Amino acid sequence: MNNLTPSEIIKIGINGWGRIGRIVFRNSLFRKNIQVTAINHTCASIDDIIHQILFDSTHGPLSKSTILPSDIFAVDAKTLSVCGHLVHLTSQRDPKLLNWNNSGAEYVIDSTGKFTTTSLAQQHIDYAGAKRVLISAPSKDAATFVCGVNTAEYPIESPPTVVSCASCTTNCLAPLAKILNDKYGIVQGLMTTVHASTRSQQVLDGYSKRDRRAGRAVLGNVIPTTTGAAKAVSKVLPQLTGKLTGISLRVPTNNVSLVDLTINLERETSLQEILSTLEESSRGVLKGVLAVERNELVSCDFQGNQHSCVVDALASVELNSKFFKILAWYDNEWGYSSRLLDLVALMAKVDRL
Repeated sequence: MNNLTPSEIIKIGINGWGRIGRIVFRNSLFRKNIQVTAINHTCASIDDIIHQILFDSTHGPLSKSTILPSDIFAVDAKTLSVCGHLVHLTSQRDPKLLNWNNSGAEYVIDSTGKFTTTSLAQQHIDYAGAKRVLISAPSKDAATFVCGVNTAEYPIESPPTVVSCASCTTNCLAPLAKILNDKYGIVQGLMTTVHASTRSQQVLDGYSKRDRRAGRAVLGNVIPTTTGAAKAVSKVLPQLTGKLTGISLRVPTNNVSLVDLTINLERETSLQEILSTLEESSRGVLKGVLAVERNELVSCDFQGNQHSCVVDALASVELNSKFFKILAWYDNEWGYSSRLLDLVALMAKVDRL
């Protein structure tokens, strides 16, 4: 039972009904203080939307939770009833033609991957009536915040109207890098993300403007490609500018990815001391964001894990007192969508001060 008053509920709209848009919505169903009141999608019918809410190949049927299929139904062709509240549906590719005020949505999560600059995302505010926009992707010019890393710097006075939550990989790497740099000092580091497949990849060989390998079939291949996730850490941790870079290996799995961070440290330490430091942070400043796992697990065991970064203690190794390889898992869908909702909650909290 939700005992919050209507004024305490954070009402959000979702622009873009791909993987992140859908998982943000599903994740929101388990947050008492957040309510999705509008979805802008490109599906053919409301029945398609309902089907995609109820069933998911990666995260399983919604019925495995406490929410029943009967809790979600169409009121009319453009309105859903979800657990007793209404969700308004629109299908517009141009943000200028939207009206978030109709649903009461104040905060918009743009998960299209198309409106990733401040000027483009600002259209949700200038034309469609939103209060603030959160981009679920890296942005060249928007203020970027990663939970547990630089959210304490989110301005109370004159907060930005458009914010980026960076990428799922940066959300895994940045908390880890912050703790290591604060305690031991990072001289330099190389990161490889072993990343699950995404919708942008081809099922069979096709063509990609990004690079030739990105156009190859995701099935049956390990595909080396570029990633800006390591360099993007400097946007939230400026002290690491020029110290981190990396690559991505796309692998043929549905979900759950892995950061492989090889680092050279300034201060001598040991792997056990590093793990103890990370465990202490997981109980304190990074609680809910970072965790340390000491069981012998594999990728599917982290499915649905809400943490941004789960350090694999048994797979991490030490070469000498300054050179280490730290492995960390992340559910690139559920964990990242959890941080999007956390960041929206922070934005709303500041607005209500």
